[in-house]
Amino acid sequence: MSIFEYNGSAVVAMVGKNCFAIASDRRLGVQLQTIATDFQRVFKIHDKLYIGLSGLATDAQTLYQRLVFRHKMYQLREERDMKPETFASLVSALLYEKRFGPYFCQPVIAGLGEDNEPFICTMDCIGAKELAKDFVVSGTASESLYGACESMYKPNMEPEELFETISQAVLSSVDRDCLSGWGGYVLIVSRHRLK
Repeated sequence: MSIFEYNGSAVVAMVGKNCFAIASDRRLGVQLQTIATDFQRVFKIHDKLYIGLSGLATDAQTLYQRLVFRHKMYQLREERDMKPETFASLVSALLYEKRFGPYFCQPVIAGLGEDNEPFICTMDCIGAKELAKDFVVSGTASESLYGACESMYKPNMEPEELFETISQAVLSSVDRDCLSGWGGYVLIVSRHRLK
């Protein structure tokens, strides 16, 4: 079993019309044993920027703390929030820095950039970015997430439809993966509100 599969995870981000959704499962396990059913994988960086961390749970928490520190330093220096593209480059650089002893995490970054244009991307554990205009996935349920998202995704969905689509994709995908599950956690972010 790969170290990335040790705790099990499913994270997905999807783009809508001037909005985005990011979702994850709730299970924390040690291989096939469930430890917790309320584990957090999606973290807030600021009001319009979120990161989902799949992979080894301890590394995900450590990486999140380092990213919060880096973002707060940026806010103090620049007196503004980081753009999603800039944050993705920061995460990529931080992961590549540790490439010989990597954080065993696969981040999914979702945010609203200038003119409330949604931005999503994912990367591997050494920071190789993969940008997308529709959806990105990571975790042990990524194969079934790809299938569910490809069959359900439509461009320019409104927030309510996006919520239904990403929820159904996550729930149907984690049913096909024994290392992730126990429901889901979904965030919808548009220019006016967060749900």
